[in-house]
Amino acid sequence: MRNFATLTRMRIQLTLRNRMFLFFSVIMPFGFFFLYAGVFAKGQPAGVRFFLGPVVALAVMGSFWGLSAALVMFREQGILRRFHVTPVTASDMLASSIVANYVLIFPTVLLQFIFARTIFHVTHFGDIFATFILISIGNIAFASLGLVVASVTNTMQETQVINQLIWLPLIFLSGATFPLAFLPKVVQKVSLFLPATYLVQGLSRTIFGSAHIWEHNVLISLGSLVCWAVLTFFLSAQLFRWEPEVKVPRKAKLLVLATIIPFLLLGFWENTYGNIPAQAQSALDSLSEPTKSAPSPDAPK
Repeated sequence: MRNFATLTRMRIQLTLRNRMFLFFSVIMPFGFFFLYAGVFAKGQPAGVRFFLGPVVALAVMGSFWGLSAALVMFREQGILRRFHVTPVTASDMLASSIVANYVLIFPTVLLQFIFARTIFHVTHFGDIFATFILISIGNIAFASLGLVVASVTNTMQETQVINQLIWLPLIFLSGATFPLAFLPKVVQKVSLFLPATYLVQGLSRTIFGSAHIWEHNVLISLGSLVCWAVLTFFLSAQLFRWEPEVKVPRKAKLLVLATIIPFLLLGFWENTYGNIPAQAQSALDSLSEPTKSAPSPDAPK
């Protein structure tokens, strides 16, 4: 345990030197927070609370980009080779990367809640316990996705291309950038095959909808992210490389497709029996209800 703690501390120190990690894990989340809270929500507490779920989800999801880039950079610079001569296994390195990522991401998320309270006067954050569990599981799941990307890519350029191809669908089709209810029906159906949708909508349910951890859709979000985290971590451990000279065979890269199986099955089930889009529409309607129901100052009494 002491060796694992030392390894994790070293991972944190190395990651703090990585500018890409700091951008995607600190600068970008706060940029989105003030954009959504100040512009889209117009500083209104109810609106800020409505957008807080997607904003927190963006901070959690963005960790995969910084983590994958950091590991590939460490491999190219020969840093991983130095760890390899110590009694450290691939699983130890990957697990410490997830823990270090969590330690670095959690303060950003916590500050977003503090800013929502102190700057925008949000007084209620729904079910805090359920939100904390979702953030933790989501962080592990998307960090594991970063481990898979780092394990199958050979260069930093290749890593950035794959990250971009993954990142854009995750943020634009899941309700993270635009409320799910705003998206066309066809896009909503496609979004149910994406892991980001279940994190975004789960956090929206717990923060804005005050759903508890045993609520049906929250349980679905948690269960799917846990299964995905286990699968991606196991796969990354099998494909992990210490040396930059060792390349991943193309056939091995096809194994990565196995990580989408849980959400393929869940997407078909949700499109047939689920109600996530309906709940997203209901949340949006409830946000605008006070404005619509309030009488006009000029209306006759």
